[in-house]
Amino acid sequence: MISRVGKTCKHWLIKIAYFSLKVIYARRKHSVSPPATTGPPEFERIFRAQANCSEYFPIFVFSLWLAGVFFSQALAVFFGLLYLYGRYLYFHGYAESAQGRLEPLYFSAKMQWVLIALAGLGVVCTITQAYLGLDLLHSFSRVLGLTEHT
Repeated sequence: MISRVGKTCKHWLIKIAYFSLKVIYARRKHSVSPPATTGPPEFERIFRAQANCSEYFPIFVFSLWLAGVFFSQALAVFFGLLYLYGRYLYFHGYAESAQGRLEPLYFSAKMQWVLIALAGLGVVCTITQAYLGLDLLHSFSRVLGLTEHT
């Protein structure tokens, strides 16, 4: 069950490595030796884009796994991949200009919030089913006409 979510996490780890390599190349190009984190604006944008993506990694993985386990693995993977695509665009947009990061940032933030909502809904539905005997997901499906009334 976890394999699709795990593959999505693997894609994120590959992206983190890719972003880190971009920082290494930018350090060499602009002669910014570690541990310095300041330099020409081009370097600072690439460095900040990589750092920002790394900062959001724990939130992404946590919400992706919770959404996949407690709600729907398919939806978690779908929105997880959209999030990763948004982060990729964010990184390259930020590398070009500070303004270029905004649209992909808003897109990836929306995908992250969807994952958080799916995770929260899945946890609530699991708890209500376990402790109250209410299958909220099935009830919602019936109300929305997604399943037949039985």
